Amino acid sequence: MKSAERFFIVLVTAPDLKTARVLARAALQARLIACANLIPKIESHYWWQGKIESGAEVLLVFKTQKSKLASLEKLILAKHPYDTPEFIVLPLSAGNQRYLEWLKSNCSGAL
Repeated sequence: MKSAERFFIVLVTAPDLKTARVLARAALQARLIACANLIPKIESHYWWQGKIESGAEVLLVFKTQKSKLASLEKLILAKHPYDTPEFIVLPLSAGNQRYLEWLKSNCSGAL
């Protein structure tokens, strides 16, 4: 296992699979992430404008590195249909060395 302090998981919810695919593809094409997992059919319950709401969503799990976080957030905010999209960043502490090397090599490149 190798230290993974410069790598992050970013969680974003989307209203549907079509939107999630658009966001994932845009982030991949911009080389801001190495991978996106789309987890459909989650059920979200939350406060919105003073009321409890609920709805079906898709959870996107992005794998990226620290140097890409600001650009990834900017892309998600620009392309997301929600007024206030979820953008939560979770640090990684360690991971498989070969996977981390793959992640690093696939998050690099021109924006």
